[in-house]
Amino acid sequence: MGVLPLEAALAKAAEYGLDLVEVSPMAKPPVCKIMDYGKFKYETKKKANEAKKKQTVVKLKEVKFRPKTEEHDYNFKTKAIREFLEEGNKARCTVMFRGREITHREIGQAILSRIAQDLKDIAVVEQSPRMEGRLLFMILAANPRWLQSQRAKAASAPASQGPRPPRPPQPAGQPPAQAAQPPPAAAAHAEGPKA
Repeated sequence: MGVLPLEAALAKAAEYGLDLVEVSPMAKPPVCKIMDYGKFKYETKKKANEAKKKQTVVKLKEVKFRPKTEEHDYNFKTKAIREFLEEGNKARCTVMFRGREITHREIGQAILSRIAQDLKDIAVVEQSPRMEGRLLFMILAANPRWLQSQRAKAASAPASQGPRPPRPPQPAGQPPAQAAQPPPAAAAHAEGPKA
């Protein structure tokens, strides 16, 4: 439209039944747009919500070990870490020392290196083991290549399955669950009188 005085621009917006919205106030002269401002706000809010739905939130889940953690507990906890990583979350593996156990940090290091070795197929060490007070911890993240292959498998699995076969038709006049059973009142009379 070109450069217009404010009154003319407002009159033009009123003529179309729209609003005059200032886009760039610092420009010389200021840049304005004629648009439906309510619709514009609605659409930007809708786009923001769509973007929010598509983004994935990565959570950091913590699993605690002790230097004296037994084999079964170790297996159970590494299985839980594997599930966290499969969901796309990160896992913080912590070895907690109590009392004099702190003098044997090498045991905690061995536990964390064993975890990293056991989960190397699906996990990468995001933060190597480090000591913080009486806690020794490391952070594991899902291996990006592994996650991509899982997503590809998940996407191809529903496509490879065909449509379900139709159900066989039900006999007319009978509900599907009670087709062969007599009504409860009739079953009580069929037994006969009690002696």
